[in-house]
Amino acid sequence: MPDQHIINRANDLREQVNFHNYRYHTLDSPVVSDSEYDALLRELQSLEEAQPELITPESPTQRVGTTPSPEFREVQHPQPMLSLSNAFDDQEMEAWHRRGAAMLETDVFAMVCEPKIDGLAIALTYEEGRLVRGATRGDGSRGEDVTPNIRTIPTIPMVLQRSSSVPPRLEVRGEVFFPKDGFQRLNEERAERGEALMANPRNAAAGSLRQLDPRITATRPLEFWVYQVGWLEGVGMPPTHWEALRWLRDFGFRISKEIIRVDSLAKVTEFHQRWVEERFTKNYATDGVVVKIDRLDYQRHLGFVGREPRWAIAYKFPAEQAATQLLDIGINVGRTGSLNPYAILEAIQVSGVTVRQASLHNEDDIRRKDLRIGDWVWVERAGEVIPQVLGPITERRTGAEREFRMAEHCPVCDTPVVREAGEAMHRCPNTVCPAQIYERLRHFVSRGGMDIEGLGSKQVAALLDAGLVREMPDIYALTKEQMAAMERMGEKSAENLITAIAASKHRPLPNIISALGILHVGSETSELLAKRFRSIQRLAEASQDELKAIPGIGPIVAEAIAAHFRNEGNLRVLHGLAAAGVIMQQGTLPHDAQGPRPLAGLRLVVTGRLEHFTRSEIEARIKQLGGQVGNNVTKKTAYVLAGEDAGSKLQDAHALGVHSLTEAEFLTMTEEPV
Repeated sequence: MPDQHIINRANDLREQVNFHNYRYHTLDSPVVSDSEYDALLRELQSLEEAQPELITPESPTQRVGTTPSPEFREVQHPQPMLSLSNAFDDQEMEAWHRRGAAMLETDVFAMVCEPKIDGLAIALTYEEGRLVRGATRGDGSRGEDVTPNIRTIPTIPMVLQRSSSVPPRLEVRGEVFFPKDGFQRLNEERAERGEALMANPRNAAAGSLRQLDPRITATRPLEFWVYQVGWLEGVGMPPTHWEALRWLRDFGFRISKEIIRVDSLAKVTEFHQRWVEERFTKNYATDGVVVKIDRLDYQRHLGFVGREPRWAIAYKFPAEQAATQLLDIGINVGRTGSLNPYAILEAIQVSGVTVRQASLHNEDDIRRKDLRIGDWVWVERAGEVIPQVLGPITERRTGAEREFRMAEHCPVCDTPVVREAGEAMHRCPNTVCPAQIYERLRHFVSRGGMDIEGLGSKQVAALLDAGLVREMPDIYALTKEQMAAMERMGEKSAENLITAIAASKHRPLPNIISALGILHVGSETSELLAKRFRSIQRLAEASQDELKAIPGIGPIVAEAIAAHFRNEGNLRVLHGLAAAGVIMQQGTLPHDAQGPRPLAGLRLVVTGRLEHFTRSEIEARIKQLGGQVGNNVTKKTAYVLAGEDAGSKLQDAHALGVHSLTEAEFLTMTEEPV
């Protein structure tokens, strides 16, 4: 057994880390810097690594995810998780309010309005203040035990804050959701790997929570908001829903800041209308507003009808779908050879955007939806981001519609396509297919890769057409004279482009790994690989077992990485990049990670175009100097680094009182050489 002093220290560290998680995630008011928090967490990790018997299930070190489970266990909900009835217009809301008023014999009662997050309903059970189970809603009576995955979500407390008497047993209910920016990044990476895209943020949240390997869930930026007490034992409940939410917040649960309490139906309607107009500006998907009668004794009196409470209703937003005709189904060939079908549509307005094309994922998806060329179809902008075809309007079929059949030959190079057992995608196996060459080069120079400013899709296509490039290393052999001779490329533009190409030789290692276009490897996996191996050479030599041992990398990804570096053509590309002067190991920027860290504990958001840094360079530099890079401006943001054409993030900084820096001020503050 460990020494009692060590046990006490581990317990103290857990309490401190959990308290600081509560201040950071729930109150949005941290009391220590990020570096101080990291030091506490690292000390706890060190103690637990040295003495594994100290590890407890609710330790904050366990959020990284445990080993995979073979299946999910069924959970019986002590009290059913019922669904809500819906109102689709003001008249239906008035009818709901009128029925409640008649049963209560008064039309004067407060209501609580909250945005209806489009995520996954979850029930969390706590015993003596410790998280013991997380379960999905399922059919309302029975759900699935997803506790190991739930523990990876940082906004879910593993231990309740003891600001008041903690119930011996407590169940809270809330929504796990996928932020829009994280959802978009996930789909971009899936598209890069030739994988089917997630349909919407809700599906992404559900898929992430149902991973058998919690280490995969841990890589997804899931968030959680509580919306209700399910049941409790041993203590009394506050008298109103409004007070119950604040009671839960004191325990460490995150509550939406958008929730309001109103005293009339007119204010409910006003809240709903505001959300109809503002919902697209939020970083989470919503499909309506939930309205609940506030007093809990009123809720008990009203009870339920069927499987729906009389005291709550979902006031849905107007449908963001439209009907149009599926004119044809096209095929794109991705950089990994995947054949990606897409819908060619009669132009239609959806959510204020003109949609002419939409994702169809793969042939199985088309078969499942029974889509036929010539069909009238319903189209939706999933999560207000990616247009998708929901399904056909079969009543409008004329008999002239045609079934889709996946091409047997690549539409670009005519090579016979293949579909590996267990894969959803058909692929062109010809690695010198012109479409794959173009997509690989386009990916290589993109922001997530080598981030070569001025070398976009059109320029890559023009270079291929001119015969100036064919493989990645060819980019580094381009001359100013060759570029100046290109159409619409003047002397100055050519000079700037050659300078940008030269600068890309010093990109951070995760960018270089991502730029190589390895199947199944996106930005998150590239970060893991760079941290573990610290050089391309060491990565190329890694065995499949070494790769599988990295948390977050499973056998399929490990095999794809190993196979990439077994390919002679890929090895030739690596040698060519090295010969061109691309630095292919960690620590290639002017200062290494052991240098001064003037940004330690600070969070910065970058917006606009900078003169001395590309976006990947400035983000890497901020991290090297001890800082963190945020996507959105919040109260936790220390500075907004604003370049030319800075947009709404600079306005957000002014509104929140966050200090903004020019690039010159940033260079002075960090003592950077120009």
